[in-house]
Amino acid sequence: MERELVSWLIRYGTPLLFFAQVFGIIGVPIPDELLLTVAGALVRKGLLRGSPTAFAAIAGCLSGITVSYAIGRIVDVAVLHGHIHRHQPAIDRAQAWFRRFGSWLITFGYFIPGVRHVTAILAGSSCLGYRVFALYAYPGGVLWCAVFLSLGYYAGDRWQDVAAHARSNAASFAIPGVRYSPNA
Repeated sequence: MERELVSWLIRYGTPLLFFAQVFGIIGVPIPDELLLTVAGALVRKGLLRGSPTAFAAIAGCLSGITVSYAIGRIVDVAVLHGHIHRHQPAIDRAQAWFRRFGSWLITFGYFIPGVRHVTAILAGSSCLGYRVFALYAYPGGVLWCAVFLSLGYYAGDRWQDVAAHARSNAASFAIPGVRYSPNA
């Protein structure tokens, strides 16, 4: 999987990174953290250019966040619960965290597997206005991209070790009742 990812990133570059980020944030099972870590390592090796790579990652992430928020705004939360019932534990947990931590969950929820995919939708379906949402969500998305791109960049040739360590630690934050795949 990782070799294919490297090959795809080298071949398709920043457009692949952009669309993978959009769809990954929306909830398509894409290994977001691994993708960003690999992209950072490829920047260090000179196989991808730094600024366009960072721009594609951040723009894709923020686009995905915006689409997720819009989905939450357009579709009633009761309808969402009916159609994404298999994610009910993640939704319930994110709602509980949302009540406990408020808008800060939007900022830092990207670092929690399973939560990142539902926080923007839940924020959109709640009474949270777009300005407040954007104030917390967009800096969180930028921070999340920067952290994983930087991990890959500074890990360099050791990016596989860093990615494996990040996956094992991310699994410890997984939401009970939600199947977590280290490749998603």
